Amino acid sequence: MYNVYTGKLLTEGAALPSAAQLGLEPPRFCGQCGRRMVVQVDPVGWWGQCSRHGRVYSSEIG
Repeated sequence: MYNVYTGKLLTEGAALPSAAQLGLEPPRFCGQCGRRMVVQVDPVGWWGQCSRHGRVYSSEIG
């Protein structure tokens, strides 16, 4: 599994960026493969698309 904000492998104790902790930053990397995603932000949420794993919507993440 990969960190969706940095694209690096998850390790214990890895810190999240401040904007991500506040919920202001959408994920920029795929959590399954670490590839950079195409991200579109709109007033009601966001979506991100990985070339290998498809699209994820902010409404799907609780």
